[in-house]
Amino acid sequence: MKGQKFIIPIISAILGGVIAVAISNYIFKGNSEPIAAADKVEKVYLTKTFTGDSNSTDFTVAAERTVDAVVHVKTAYTVNNTYTYGDPFFDFFFGPQQFSKPQPVQGSGSGVILTRDGFIVTNNHVIDKADNIEVVLNDKRTFKAKLVGRDPRTDIALLKIDATDLPFIPFGNSDEVKVGEWVLAIGNPFNLNSTVTAGIISAKARNIQILTEQYAIESFIQTDAAVNPGNSGGALVNLKGELIGINTAIASKTGSYAGYSFAIPSSIAKKIVTDLIEFGEVQRAILGIGIDELTEELAKEQGIKEIKGVYIREVHKNGAAEKAGIQVGDVILSINGVDVNSMSQLQEQISKYRPNQQVDVVVNRNNSKKHFTVTLTNVKNGLDLITTNAILEKLGAKFSEVTDKQKMELRINGGLQVAEIMDGAVKESGIKKGYIITRINRAQISSIEDLKRIIEISSGAVLVEGVYPNGTRVAYAINLE
Repeated sequence: MKGQKFIIPIISAILGGVIAVAISNYIFKGNSEPIAAADKVEKVYLTKTFTGDSNSTDFTVAAERTVDAVVHVKTAYTVNNTYTYGDPFFDFFFGPQQFSKPQPVQGSGSGVILTRDGFIVTNNHVIDKADNIEVVLNDKRTFKAKLVGRDPRTDIALLKIDATDLPFIPFGNSDEVKVGEWVLAIGNPFNLNSTVTAGIISAKARNIQILTEQYAIESFIQTDAAVNPGNSGGALVNLKGELIGINTAIASKTGSYAGYSFAIPSSIAKKIVTDLIEFGEVQRAILGIGIDELTEELAKEQGIKEIKGVYIREVHKNGAAEKAGIQVGDVILSINGVDVNSMSQLQEQISKYRPNQQVDVVVNRNNSKKHFTVTLTNVKNGLDLITTNAILEKLGAKFSEVTDKQKMELRINGGLQVAEIMDGAVKESGIKKGYIITRINRAQISSIEDLKRIIEISSGAVLVEGVYPNGTRVAYAINLE
């Protein structure tokens, strides 16, 4: 709709004021220090279940079961504001002088407790760039939160607090929710704790193009439950009290609720959370195809009788689909029995799996159904799972984040400093200890997450740009083979 904007519902207080953050300013950067906790994986999948009628209009039971498990997430970080100041005579000879001054920034969002021992899911954009994260429970207890890991490609982040016997919300199955079903949105809009609103699911598998990361996955649940700035990371639950989505964005002309909002389906969130706990990294599986929406025009052009499914316009060489026998011109109808009728639905279903897992793919080929067993691969067409340690071991280096003082002195926006060098690709490239990486393959590097994301999808050599503490700017080629 003309003039409509997609807004990320998070409140930020800057210099004592409160602003609503628009999607035009929505930047995916932040800090992450993932941990491996394979022994805790099963804690995400708790056996707690609720009974209830999803068609009932009594919202009180679901609200009572879930409201205490939705928390207030508060963040603090620092930005450098640049000022220009100078004397006309001085400026004539030396030019105008710029000065940077650190300014404190506070942010506010929501989160959902998943386990009794304190794993909490929220949006990546809620904690992005945060130096400090606090979680306030509904009983007013406050905890310092550790960032377990994050995934900008789905806008999911996982936190951990040191607590026990917490209330939690069990995962529901977002694949089973239906358009028209009643849902509740729970969060902290405008810093108002424990706010519950009701609505219905108005659509599924919405792609609103707000995630700019490579391989981003958008298949949002659309609802008309009122969601406002500060609701980000909060719970979307069914009337059984099960978590079916993480509230993420609103469509608005004003920055506030205007009729509908969008949530990440629990099928995606559950997979991301489990990967972050077990591996410290998201295990991204791919089919190895290029796809298009199957339109009426395309169907007529290709002689396809039924306008249903997702059209395959490209099959990548040596990819999972090619090895299974899938061809250009096939139309994907379902993945493991779940119908897919759009690109976002297909992305959502594949995102539930890891490399080296098999899926049953049904395609329409020449107006006849065919079944294929496909072994999914990683982004490099391999079957291996990717871990944080594997990436850092390949590079042979340890890294530390750049301080605000270094940013000001070197006039950089961010970076990652080489703190220690062992045997590996970094040493072989000629990089010395202390070097600050600012860009890899022209992409800005501000955190270990940025570095891992680029290295994960790269092969051969990468171009690394940066600066030494003495101000010397140097570029290197790092061979990843």
